[in-house]
Amino acid sequence: MTYPHELLSANPHDRLGVHRADDDWLEQRWSDPETRVLVVSGTRIKPVDGRIDWVSPADAPDGLRVLLGEHDGRAWFALIADAAASTAEKGEWLPLRGLLPHLADDTLASAPLVFHALGLAEWLFVTRFCPRCARPLEPTKAGHELVCSEGHTQFPRTDPAVIMVVTSGEPGSEEERCLLGRQAVWPEGRFSTLAGFCEPGETLEDAVRREVAEEVGIEIGDVEYFGNQPWPLPASLMLGFVARATTTEVTVDEHEIEEARWFTRAQMKELAEAGTLVLPGGISISRSLVEHWYGGPLPGQW
Repeated sequence: MTYPHELLSANPHDRLGVHRADDDWLEQRWSDPETRVLVVSGTRIKPVDGRIDWVSPADAPDGLRVLLGEHDGRAWFALIADAAASTAEKGEWLPLRGLLPHLADDTLASAPLVFHALGLAEWLFVTRFCPRCARPLEPTKAGHELVCSEGHTQFPRTDPAVIMVVTSGEPGSEEERCLLGRQAVWPEGRFSTLAGFCEPGETLEDAVRREVAEEVGIEIGDVEYFGNQPWPLPASLMLGFVARATTTEVTVDEHEIEEARWFTRAQMKELAEAGTLVLPGGISISRSLVEHWYGGPLPGQW
């Protein structure tokens, strides 16, 4: 079975890091009419007719050219323009979370390029001054580095986050259950896997145990790695795990989690088919974790 999140790594682009400082090469590829450009206003993209819109360099506005790489024999760039357009046309320009439904159709092949573009756009948007000397930062290396006048270099950051499906009972049995939680701001019936950020000096497995204990009061024993997914919202790498519970009494923190419930496979199927349990969808690793535990596809999604 191919899980939804695996589609993001099925056909990756060559990031061409060796050419990021080659101005002549960059200009040559930008001049090629076959090159494709994703216009980003600040940190947002404007879909056209429900699709991610890649334009030619000649149709791109002024802004920072960010090399994404090469894919299918052509070069791909992001053009980071001023945020004024997305502010003036509010509702038409979408952040990455709003774009996810547009990546679940025939534009899915471009998802790694979109994630790359918006991950850098988010970093460039919030990283304006050098953390060492407070001087302004200027982009270099085709948008992949920032340098101040003192020569201090800043690189894009990625924050590791763990996401886990928590299970209890004999694996594979009818009585085995998985634990899902929901936040108060979500629509009624929406549940998902638990997740949280890894803290300094902490192993990923211990981050799983700590986050589950903090959010729902469940103690975790064995932790098994499942897979990972880039998640630039704004700068995360989601690392998925299957966590085996050693206790089952749920005590939610009432801060991040409003409700958490155990589901057997039969209950999950029945509620998902009825539409009263709405599970994560699209290309999210959360969906992959749930279907991995369930043993196949499930109906309904966010």
